[in-house]
Amino acid sequence: MAGIYIHIPFCRKRCTYCDFYTEVAPEFIPKLIDSIVTEFKVRSNYLKNAEINSIYFGGGTPSVLTYNQFNIIFETIFALFSVNENAEITFEANPDDLNPDFFESIRELPFNRISIGIQSFDDKTLKMINRRHTANQAVEAVKNAQRYGFKNVSIDLIYGLPNQSYKNWNEQLEIALSLNVQHISAYGLTYEEGTELWKQREKGKINQLDDETMNKMYLLLVKKMKQSGFEAYEISNFARLGFRSRHNSSYWQQLAYLGVGPAAHSFDLNSRQWNVSSISDYISALASNKVFFEREELTIKERYNDYIMVSLRTLEGVDLKYITKEFGVEWVDLFIKAIQPFIGTKKIKSKDYNYSLTTSGVQISNQILIELMVV
Repeated sequence: MAGIYIHIPFCRKRCTYCDFYTEVAPEFIPKLIDSIVTEFKVRSNYLKNAEINSIYFGGGTPSVLTYNQFNIIFETIFALFSVNENAEITFEANPDDLNPDFFESIRELPFNRISIGIQSFDDKTLKMINRRHTANQAVEAVKNAQRYGFKNVSIDLIYGLPNQSYKNWNEQLEIALSLNVQHISAYGLTYEEGTELWKQREKGKINQLDDETMNKMYLLLVKKMKQSGFEAYEISNFARLGFRSRHNSSYWQQLAYLGVGPAAHSFDLNSRQWNVSSISDYISALASNKVFFEREELTIKERYNDYIMVSLRTLEGVDLKYITKEFGVEWVDLFIKAIQPFIGTKKIKSKDYNYSLTTSGVQISNQILIELMVV
């Protein structure tokens, strides 16, 4: 099985925390759709006829596209690839796009999952991070998705925002859990260099929350998710039974995926490929049959480090049988030696052949990962 990711790098305005490749350039949308179709045709053999189990439109803001623009991409995918009839097909959306007119316009498309970028239900916070929607629009967006038949709704939240209190985070979770969604992704805020939020912190205009408060917020998140029947299947991702994101899981399970569009990444199990992070350069290169990507062959050490890095974040954790099969028994010995000191501190738990983080281990996961990496 394999997955397809389509990067739609358009936003109506840029959020202060975001370091993804996006542009406020809607005039490029028609030409970009043509280029995405061309890239699919050029790379139709990349996945070697593997069955497609997930299709994901990310961004940016894919909900800026029209029915016809989505449909052109879908027609191309279904013509070139073997798509499982039960494939998970997701698009990301901003709440203010998700009105009844929008849902009416896309109802004939094969989407069966929606990921809504809410981030916060607090109007003051939303304004501070330059989000386009209000708290009421966020709630209404979820309800509209449900009214129009979406039975697999995911929402994104951020905690640890400037001046956010533990009480406020609890209120955010209460609202989120009241909406009867199937999946919640909740991320602790990181200050990515060059973003507007990072600049504000460097100038002393905002204060970063301390680690103790961030850890308390994470523990509250885990507690409330468990109480509400959500499975913590990855550090930042929580799902009701049967609603894990296949798209996210494909990364963590080391499955092949094809990424199409500017800045999109691909993985064929042996190499990584990433497209140029420029809409205009991407369009120009594809129009003139020039190279529009960079590619890196992975060494066994890089493949091993990638596996440890993503697997340790998941509920199942690192599988020694997988390491033996893919890398050899000597790599199992390396892992056991590196992980042993953390088992004594109850930061790591083991069951049969699997090793995973405990809740307290999550709080020092970066430190653990550094020790596990083979240099």
